[in-house]
Amino acid sequence: MGSYLDELKVQMGEKKQEPAASPVTEAKTEAKTEAKTDAKTINLNELRSNVSQTSTEPKLDSLKDMFSSKMNQTQESDSLSSKLEKKEDAKAIDVLLAGWERNGKLVTKYGESEIYRIEGDSLMYYKANIPKSSPSQKMIITTLKEATTRLITTDPYKIRDPIQRQNIYYQKILEILENAPEINVPKHLFSFYAKAVVTEMVGFGLLDPLIHDTKLEEIMIIGPNKPTYVYHKDYGMMYTNVVYYNDSEIQDLVDKIARILGRRVDISSPLLDARLPDGSRVNATIPPASIDGSTVTIRKFRDDPYTVVDLINFKTVNLEVAAFLWCAVEGFGAKPANIIISGGTGSGKTTLLNVLANFTPDDSRVITIEDTAELKLPIKHTIRFEGRPPGLEGGGEITLEILVKNTLRMRPDRVIVGEIRSAEATTLFTAMNTGHDGCMGTIHANSARETLVRITSPPMDVPMLMLAGLDLILVQKRLNTAKGQVRRITEIAEIDGVFENKPVANIIFKWNPQTDTLERTNQPIKYFELIKTYTRYNDSEIADILTKRIKLIKELVDNNIRDINDVSKRIQDSYIKDKQR
Repeated sequence: MGSYLDELKVQMGEKKQEPAASPVTEAKTEAKTEAKTDAKTINLNELRSNVSQTSTEPKLDSLKDMFSSKMNQTQESDSLSSKLEKKEDAKAIDVLLAGWERNGKLVTKYGESEIYRIEGDSLMYYKANIPKSSPSQKMIITTLKEATTRLITTDPYKIRDPIQRQNIYYQKILEILENAPEINVPKHLFSFYAKAVVTEMVGFGLLDPLIHDTKLEEIMIIGPNKPTYVYHKDYGMMYTNVVYYNDSEIQDLVDKIARILGRRVDISSPLLDARLPDGSRVNATIPPASIDGSTVTIRKFRDDPYTVVDLINFKTVNLEVAAFLWCAVEGFGAKPANIIISGGTGSGKTTLLNVLANFTPDDSRVITIEDTAELKLPIKHTIRFEGRPPGLEGGGEITLEILVKNTLRMRPDRVIVGEIRSAEATTLFTAMNTGHDGCMGTIHANSARETLVRITSPPMDVPMLMLAGLDLILVQKRLNTAKGQVRRITEIAEIDGVFENKPVANIIFKWNPQTDTLERTNQPIKYFELIKTYTRYNDSEIADILTKRIKLIKELVDNNIRDINDVSKRIQDSYIKDKQR
């Protein structure tokens, strides 16, 4: 019998079936094979026979049987009308993409990505470099995947370094191609096949170019035969040329993500909300939960988090507000402020929380609690907790409330809750009112007043008197302006009237849309009065501290020092100098 890949070429019509070898010839061949000591030589035929002996799956005599078996299953499951409909849908989407590329106006090109403006459409078109394989190439890629899987027994995701993981698989695939000349792949295509197989095996297939583009904030698959959408940090929401032509392809991707995370997604549990190994947040759904097909939403994690310098460059805050927030988080060495950040989805709440948390002095014990871990702090003494949903049998759930309660037994200096939604709010506000200063968290709300309503209403249901422990509410929004979509802190408020049972949000800074700046209002800042009761500082000394911090932040901005570790070092150095005076 010929080798594993000979059968493939026979099916593809690239090689004629050779007559069976005589016993003498076979004996000579076996002797030659035994004489070979090169460790790199790969006998795919022997590999297949060895695996088939231990496999519990039904034995298939050839690749032809395997492909015909899959074809029969498809024919049984799909009626003629549904197949024709799918072909029409696929053809329509291909025509649409071709039209965008042909008629669209190229706006910018970077790396291997191109962005087009489409006439008569409010969204732009993002074209990623996605090589399209012919049917025969797909068969070779599938064969190489199977061979590589059998030759490398280690789970790829146990190799933590993604670059090392890709290199190991890339080299192994090149090895297979070099030592299996019968596959008849030209050397100039080795890289194409190796890259295609690596992308399928240790990457996310078609999504890989989108995942590796650092300018994309979100990736959204909305179903089969529809363009995948992305949110670009410069151009907002866009179409892409990434299309999944049937729902099974999306479900394969969802299954792969679930396997990596040690989870399972099926009809009985059709939702997935988790964190990828790189820190990106992923949400996936399959039918019957999502009616029109499976969906995947990936909110990408930045390897290089934003700092206060970036927020000033983006005009999210100005120097005066940045210095004020720095003083509030640090607390003038006496009373760190308890802060809630409010805003809508994608408004930048977690990014702002991460930036503020970096003002925490290095001698603090910081504990972070999140549904999906996103915060990245350079603080030395940091403990990170992450909630867990219930298992398949309904047990094993770890709620944020449980984690917050546990945190309070761990002598924390700072408690940071990624997103407050439910009963954990009462526990956190209890901590604020019992001496745990410097607590921070985020809430979904569109204004400071709405934040108060949400906190005191179910499911949070925080008693009104506990609002006294809250010092500041920051409201951040994603806004459509003449400059495009921007993120701005629109309000900074303090809470007053709690003990009179009439809590109100006093706005001390408010965004002016005419000047695109965050301006000081006429309301006095109560927090400064509170600091005077905890320290010997008077108004003049508080103003001097603010001025020094404005100067330091301006120096960082002017010199474009924006790396999180560099900014953190300058902040911590300033604390050390203050203590030595």
